[in-house]
Amino acid sequence: MQSNAAVANSATLRTGLDARLAARSGALDAPTSGLAYGYVQGNLAILPHDHAEDFLRFCQANPKPCPLLGVSEPGDPAIPALAADLDIRTDIPRYRVWRDGALIDEPRDIKSIWRDDLVSFVLGCSFSFEEALLAADVPVRHIALGCNVRCTAPACRPRVPAASTARSSSRCGR
Repeated sequence: MQSNAAVANSATLRTGLDARLAARSGALDAPTSGLAYGYVQGNLAILPHDHAEDFLRFCQANPKPCPLLGVSEPGDPAIPALAADLDIRTDIPRYRVWRDGALIDEPRDIKSIWRDDLVSFVLGCSFSFEEALLAADVPVRHIALGCNVRCTAPACRPRVPAASTARSSSRCGR
């Protein structure tokens, strides 16, 4: 897909609001690892309302790989419990749009494809604990290399039709 033209700058993107505004304006086009220490980061899944209840039950049945931080109302791009000014359609550096199991696009925002039936789920992200690792002098290789983390697919308890695995970040340590 597309490359990361703008690189994340941890010196200027110190808060969640800073990172969201940079993504919204197009100034941030890179993974958010190493940004906004002290703030929780999340992974985003957006589904049609017809599948939202199944996905919610899947997250509830698998809280370790799918720690649920927030859920939107159908069609609402805001999740006030997470941030007062959050706009799910614009506040992430890049989105991955999947259709029929295939990655079809990685747009900077999803305003043009947003629908009134979409429900957003924000799941906990491993980027949230990187600060603690660095403070304990544990090297965080993907930050040192300027790349993103690898993902694995742990076994989960099935609750969603045609799905029984989830994506999870993976780290190598010494």
